[in-house]
Amino acid sequence: MRQWYETAFRHVLFPAYESVLRHRSTLSWLESYESDQWLSPSEIADIQWWRLKLLLEFAYREVPYYRKQWRALGMTPGDITSMDDFSALPLLTKADVRANFDDLKATSMKDELLYKTTGGSTGEPTRFGYSRESNNRRHAVMWRGYKWAGAPLGARSLMLWGAGVGTPSVKQRVKDHVYHAVFSRRVVNSFHMTEANMAQYADFIDAYQPRVLLGYTGPLIRLAQWLRDTGRQVHRPATFISCGEAMHEFQRELIESAFGCPAFNTYGCREFMLIAAECEQHEGLHINSDHLVVELAKTADAPRDGESGEVVVTDLSNYGMPLIRYATTDLATPSHQTCSCGRGLPLIKQVDGRVLDAIHTPDGRVLPGMFFPFLFKETKGVTRYQVVQNQLDRLDLNIVRGPAFDEDSLAFIRHELHKVLGDSVQLACHFVDDIPLTRSGKTRLTISDLKPTV
Repeated sequence: MRQWYETAFRHVLFPAYESVLRHRSTLSWLESYESDQWLSPSEIADIQWWRLKLLLEFAYREVPYYRKQWRALGMTPGDITSMDDFSALPLLTKADVRANFDDLKATSMKDELLYKTTGGSTGEPTRFGYSRESNNRRHAVMWRGYKWAGAPLGARSLMLWGAGVGTPSVKQRVKDHVYHAVFSRRVVNSFHMTEANMAQYADFIDAYQPRVLLGYTGPLIRLAQWLRDTGRQVHRPATFISCGEAMHEFQRELIESAFGCPAFNTYGCREFMLIAAECEQHEGLHINSDHLVVELAKTADAPRDGESGEVVVTDLSNYGMPLIRYATTDLATPSHQTCSCGRGLPLIKQVDGRVLDAIHTPDGRVLPGMFFPFLFKETKGVTRYQVVQNQLDRLDLNIVRGPAFDEDSLAFIRHELHKVLGDSVQLACHFVDDIPLTRSGKTRLTISDLKPTV
């Protein structure tokens, strides 16, 4: 029955909804991207260059920010004749987006944009716009990448994810439940995981019997460690997909041993969705270079030793608010190999900069660092923040306040942290003028000096 529904969803229900009812081009783009992946590296590079030139010409005509910037440099898109020329353009930082939000919108499309806000994993949330066509294309690229991991559109999935903070309305909860049910997936909140309730998460897997298990790497690793330590066996999914944090090789071995299925790394962010993902050969992460330009730039943030560089991304389909040479503040290591799978998409060896420290409590709770970007994205008046844990029963929270911060903001922070940490941790809030940067020029959001439990 389940296999029948997956087939019907993929070939009948979703096409009827997406293409006929909503008039969206997601499936046609998926077909195109699935064909493009088998082109040679040079053919894919040609597609990428053609799409990049079209974007640059459009941005110069339609986007005030780039027109002003490039004119000040004495250049036009016609002067960019190679990727070396392109890499000489200035980076676009998150601070640039916040300071020039309206000028980054295409004049002819500014009233048609969709919007999202990043989780603020570098300390400050950033709002950005994107076109509906771009949204269709990034979903198509996501489904292509998940298919590499054995998780095609409509596969029965259990997501160990981070639920938003606050209390959604009944209408919103019903809407979310129906939406996920139609896609044959269930979402379980990983922020409530403790040592005491690990069995409940194992029970979720046994009860739902997913074909695909995916979610934040940290919580799933802790669950895998608990399964191995207790000898508990659960329903064996067909595949495991790691999201949100880098999965290291020793963690992959633990996961595959505990869940009895292959594990796949992915890399993405809210600004672009899926940037790169592993295929069945596990020889690196394929960059979606027929959809994006991804550079590993040797910026001031990049380590001086080794090949690791800052991930700089250009979205080739977002004409509504083009992000050209956008500095993600993530670090990654390039690969100089081609994958034996035969796909022409280039590889990165690993993503180096997505791990956030977890917070531990005396009663056995382990809260992933990914929780805090969710929390502070929804808290009014927080400009920057840093969470520090030097002892098990105390959490120090450093906050740089903006004009909108008030007593309700503080009450909201305390309420939401109490929900996930309980009574065993004392919360100390400190209002500071600034958050010190690391030597690489970044803000370290969560700092734990406790010995890791996993």
